[in-house]
Amino acid sequence: MDKRRMCIALAAMALISGCSFAPTYQAPATRIPTTFKEGGAWQLARPADRVPRDAWWTVYRDPVLDRLEVQVAAANPDVAAAMARHDEATAYLSQARSGLFPTIGAEASVERQRQSDNRPLRGADQPAVYGTNTVDVGIGYDLDLWGKIRNEVSAGRSAMQASEADLESVRLSLQANLASAYFNLRGLDEQQQLLNDTIDTYQHALKLTLSRHAGGIASDLDVSRAQTQLDTARASADDIAARRALYEHAIASLTGAPASDFALAPEIETAYLPSIPTGVPAALLQRRPDIAAAERRVAEANAQIGVAKAAFFPDISLGLDGGYQSDTLSPWLMAPNEIWSVGPSLVLTLFDGGRREAITQQARAKLAENGAKYKATVLLAFQQVEDNLAQLHHLGDEATQQNEALVAAQRTLTLSMSRYRDGVVSYLDVVTAQTTELTTQIDALNLNTRRLLASVGLIEALGGGWSADGATGSPAVQAVSAQAVHPKVLASAD
Repeated sequence: MDKRRMCIALAAMALISGCSFAPTYQAPATRIPTTFKEGGAWQLARPADRVPRDAWWTVYRDPVLDRLEVQVAAANPDVAAAMARHDEATAYLSQARSGLFPTIGAEASVERQRQSDNRPLRGADQPAVYGTNTVDVGIGYDLDLWGKIRNEVSAGRSAMQASEADLESVRLSLQANLASAYFNLRGLDEQQQLLNDTIDTYQHALKLTLSRHAGGIASDLDVSRAQTQLDTARASADDIAARRALYEHAIASLTGAPASDFALAPEIETAYLPSIPTGVPAALLQRRPDIAAAERRVAEANAQIGVAKAAFFPDISLGLDGGYQSDTLSPWLMAPNEIWSVGPSLVLTLFDGGRREAITQQARAKLAENGAKYKATVLLAFQQVEDNLAQLHHLGDEATQQNEALVAAQRTLTLSMSRYRDGVVSYLDVVTAQTTELTTQIDALNLNTRRLLASVGLIEALGGGWSADGATGSPAVQAVSAQAVHPKVLASAD
């Protein structure tokens, strides 16, 4: 009869051990559009999300940028800090998993004790001073009938996955910041070269004006205007140099180098602007590490509800303890000195002033908070994609008009200078044409830089290197183990 009761009790415990009070998890529902509104006909392809990816910045075909981007992941302290946070989350998960296994402990003590002469119920033949020598080994195991430990493990796993996504998010952000700073710097290099050429042109114009003034053809006003144009161009060149230094310093910090020891030589080469396929909006949930991190934190909060609710039920554990105890050191480890105990223990809190209920309410509120943050992250992701798509789309149209304006401005300057040499117009017409032509050229260069920055912003908004790895499950969960964008996926068709 006792054996039957024991079997029934063990079977009941086995069934109850599968119990969990965490709500059934579902990622927060979000509205996903079927297409990107700002996507234009210029998109050439759709990415294959199951293709392994890496080094998205190589689509710009710039060896210097490639070299700098590699240094971000290797030397940037923000990446190192994110890696350390990931290691912390991994260690926490290991701590939570340890609760699934028995705890084994050993104890040994050699003591000399004296008991009070007036100790209650002390026997008349009991000595006042005696020795207690003990060696003991114990095993304890929490049955986890209510899923507390399993939910702690689930929460720890979700937190670790969120930290993985945070690490990728930091990397992606820093890589995009580096690319943006680099393209701004190269844009300033182009403007510096333009201003250097312009200064040479203005110096020739000033010499011409001085020659005409010496011959009595040009007035002092013409000379003054030519000198003003030249000095203004020189001042602009100094301003470009100052702005370039700031971007150079930013690149140094991003690559983990002191700004004092870092330098990038000027380079005048038009950057390659890739065509970036965006795919369908639903794939955005598979690409962006910040979305993956937000979703994993929702799962973590969901599991913490199970941990909080399990506290309302008794904590049952099994214990086995055995060893030897004697009042003498020899003989000590003998059969008559054996001690042991075995059996379950139950701990239940009967009253705590509402503490457990408050912890449960806090866990539910955390789930609601993380769910709202997840939705906000998804909305921001779609906004950022649409913003950069709109930039690329409309800046492309603007570039066409800007090129036509530049051609017209250059023709106007040529005609104005020719008519000035012929004495038909004053130097004011030349100055006006020079200013317009220079401003138009600078605007064209700035426009090219803005298009590059918008392309970097779009790649970052799409999640850079994040894609599904072919595993089953929800898109957001797949994103946690995703890899980086392969250059062949993003490169434009030739």
